[in-house]
Amino acid sequence: MILDVWPQPGAGAPHLGQARLGERRFPCALGRAGVRRDKREGDNASPLGLFPVRRVLYRPDREPPPATRLETCALTRGDGWCDDVADRAYNRPVALPYPARHEKLWRDDGLYDLLAIIGHNDDPVVPGAGSAIFIHVARPDFSGTEGCVAFRVDDLRWILARLDAASVVRIGETEP
Repeated sequence: MILDVWPQPGAGAPHLGQARLGERRFPCALGRAGVRRDKREGDNASPLGLFPVRRVLYRPDREPPPATRLETCALTRGDGWCDDVADRAYNRPVALPYPARHEKLWRDDGLYDLLAIIGHNDDPVVPGAGSAIFIHVARPDFSGTEGCVAFRVDDLRWILARLDAASVVRIGETEP
């Protein structure tokens, strides 16, 4: 199954996107800088390309285990993701506390209450080519992400229920 994602034409903001899974369409948020073919760490862009969906994480105190055929794991307060280009764990999950720069996955704002890891820059990892690219919960105003793709939580649940280990995310410049 292919989850297609692209910037919304005429939206006037590069982070406003559209997505399609099968015949169903969804609004989504993209990186604040839109999408880029040459994704770089800290550029606030979503990467262009075709990427596998690796696994799903959820916050068990806020979300039940999601209905999905993807590998699923409950988050803990000690889960993080390294985004330090000089660290050997760059673009990998890490246990907190962690000495290098990282993102905390257990967040207060709810954005990572339910998330899927996109297989961007992970096989092999190239330092500086972007890290922590996820599908996650959008802010209510669909403001831009740091490079992820974000959906309303109900839409995200619907999407995840239909994805499996063979599913991919295709992030494009235009509607396919």
